[in-house]
Amino acid sequence: MLRKSIYQSQILRKFSTNVTPTKDIALSHPLKGIRVLDLTRIIAGPFCTMILGDLGADIIKVEKPKVGDESRKWGPPFLPNSTDSVYFLASNRNKKSICVDLKSGVSVMHDLVRKSDILVENYVPGKLKKFALDYESLKKINPSLIYCSITGYGPVGPYANRPGYDVIAASVGGLMDITGPEDGAPCKVGVAMTDLATGLYAHGAILAALIHRNATGEGQKIDANLLSTQVASLINIGSSYLNSGKEAKRWGTAHESIVPYEAFKTSSGYLTVGTGSDSQFESLCKLLNIPHVSQDPKYLTNKDRVANRKSLITLLSKEFVKKSNKEWMNIFKDAPFPVGPINSLREVFNDPHVKAIDIVKTIEHSQAGPVKKLLMNTGFY
Repeated sequence: MLRKSIYQSQILRKFSTNVTPTKDIALSHPLKGIRVLDLTRIIAGPFCTMILGDLGADIIKVEKPKVGDESRKWGPPFLPNSTDSVYFLASNRNKKSICVDLKSGVSVMHDLVRKSDILVENYVPGKLKKFALDYESLKKINPSLIYCSITGYGPVGPYANRPGYDVIAASVGGLMDITGPEDGAPCKVGVAMTDLATGLYAHGAILAALIHRNATGEGQKIDANLLSTQVASLINIGSSYLNSGKEAKRWGTAHESIVPYEAFKTSSGYLTVGTGSDSQFESLCKLLNIPHVSQDPKYLTNKDRVANRKSLITLLSKEFVKKSNKEWMNIFKDAPFPVGPINSLREVFNDPHVKAIDIVKTIEHSQAGPVKKLLMNTGFY
């Protein structure tokens, strides 16, 4: 079963992937002429394919008839005059949508595979084999196909057949255990960072596979999964445990190995300061009008400051609360250390620098009319 999406024009047309981009197209849309079959839902997979679409690839999103991507219903809020959530909108621009019943529409899918360069899917391992849509089946139809699977736990191991969501990977993979107030319960990160990082990993691997195919003519199978991404993303915290045996703890906004490197309460909100070197700490103390503190033997080096964290943070906190965010940012405007306010979303999108980088665009939705989107934050020059 196949029907055309109400959002898009007819897409099952003849096409060629052998496109020679002009210089302008190559700069802004380097994947122009590459076709991607998107069999993903929720965030990790759709985020990956959305980036490929931002880079110029032609994305065909294949959804289940009468159901679609589950995140279409993840609201409120919903788009005006539409049953789609703004959640769905966030990861699904630059795509053409069709509905295919994978069981009865295998021939349709195989026809699309013959005409495509990349397939991205995020089904539980083994499920697509029932529909002859696994890599081993499809590479016989299109040997140059790049096939990327995004799963919760990967194709091997005792958890391989479990479904996976970002928050579960963040739980099993240790992120929630190290996130939250120092003496409080574990916390979920505010957005699905494990999903997003997995999508980025997958998109990078796909680009590498395209380079391989250009050199050899051969397609490849790629596996990306949420748990592997999350464990790899433990980075310095994971390295610390593996090499010292030391369990991490929750630090709120603070850093385990650098002091001061956290948010401080001011008279109007919170300000985050990061001093990664002794000279930066010295500059901070001068601007706080307490230059003697940086010369105190208890705080001379970062090692000293980590050892005497509590007394130093208490001392600094007494200074920060004396002025507002605006006043401190004016004092710190030429500071050699990174500093910034903790902004609400209203403050984020009214920030002059956020406006200057032009990351928010208004696009036309066929049902909802003008909608605002956060666009890809990299440029080609």
